Amino acid sequence: MPAALSVSELVAGIRRLVEGVPEWQRVWVSGEVSGVRHHSSGHWYFTLKDDGAQMRAVMFRRDAQMLREPLQDGMAVMVYGRVGVFERDGQTQLYVSLVRDMGRGSQDLQLELLKQRLHAEGLFSRPKRRLPMVPRAVGMVTSPTGAARHDIETVIQRRYPGMPVRLFPVVVQGRDAPRSIVDALMGIPHNSVDVVIIGRGGGAKEDLAAFNDEWVVRAVYAMPIPVISAVGHEIDTTLVDLVSDMRAPTPSAAAELAVPELQQLLDWQTHLGDRLKSAMRQRFLWERNRLNGWVTHGLLAHPDTLFREYHHQLDRLDERGERAFERILVSLRHRYERVSGSLGLLNPELPLERGYAYVTSREGQLVTRDAVQWDQTYEVHWHDGSLWVTPQHQESGDGGV
Repeated sequence: MPAALSVSELVAGIRRLVEGVPEWQRVWVSGEVSGVRHHSSGHWYFTLKDDGAQMRAVMFRRDAQMLREPLQDGMAVMVYGRVGVFERDGQTQLYVSLVRDMGRGSQDLQLELLKQRLHAEGLFSRPKRRLPMVPRAVGMVTSPTGAARHDIETVIQRRYPGMPVRLFPVVVQGRDAPRSIVDALMGIPHNSVDVVIIGRGGGAKEDLAAFNDEWVVRAVYAMPIPVISAVGHEIDTTLVDLVSDMRAPTPSAAAELAVPELQQLLDWQTHLGDRLKSAMRQRFLWERNRLNGWVTHGLLAHPDTLFREYHHQLDRLDERGERAFERILVSLRHRYERVSGSLGLLNPELPLERGYAYVTSREGQLVTRDAVQWDQTYEVHWHDGSLWVTPQHQESGDGGV
């Protein structure tokens, strides 16, 4: 068998090969900074990238002391350093000794322009929807093999055992990730879940690029149910975080926001039941005391007291009615007597009794002196009878009958 090299020997040979190229030992490289990590030792670890490739870089503390400002994701820089191989990982990396800030990186600038455009359209200013208190089910848009899925399911089952969790698997990074996420969001049956968690675990800035994609942001905005964003770590911020109804620092925190703790709900239910029983008991005692107060009240204990005054009023009214009736009766009697006296004076028989008489024609009409005609028969009436007479014309000195 041919002699085999050990891994250490192979990596050491690659290192000697790389370091043997003089142009790579004093080289200026331009690119965009990403995945910046400042170690407690003072070293800076980051990735230098452009549209076609990326390379790990490190700047040790002695050189980092010359930095005018801390390194940040999205910085466009020109660095000076050497190319080497980190034997422990077998990774080729750039050892940086000098950094020149060239302004904002192109990708970071494009992201900022997209953010401003979407904000102008109102995607980030829409009123945030309230999460359901107890959802029927929780939707989960994430990688089926990632740690985020495990964290979400674990937390939900711990807080609310038996809560349905429906996974809508997606690719969370790479060229196909945006289309995968959009298709998953559009395929969620909105009548089966009440809240959706979208996210993934932490990573470099370029690993989270799918959650800054314009169509992913628009798909989240179009969701008719609340969406919780849980992308990366707490320090990571994406456009999906801005358009979602709520942002969680981690997938586990998103799960805690999505569902309540069942035991707390049960305890709350028990507490409310106890309060209801206590309130009903107090109200029952209050009503009973109020009823006893009415029962022992003087009016109910002696109901005749309630009607006594009415009896007195009725007696007074009856007495007043009798007196009024007597006054009316007396007044009518006097009036009757006056009328009766007046009628007696009008009786035609009274003058006849005093010796007077009256004359009527054959037709029964009253005849006055001026109406008497000679040779006509008239009836003379006295109080005790009448007599028919015929006046005769006689010549006399006084012209009488």
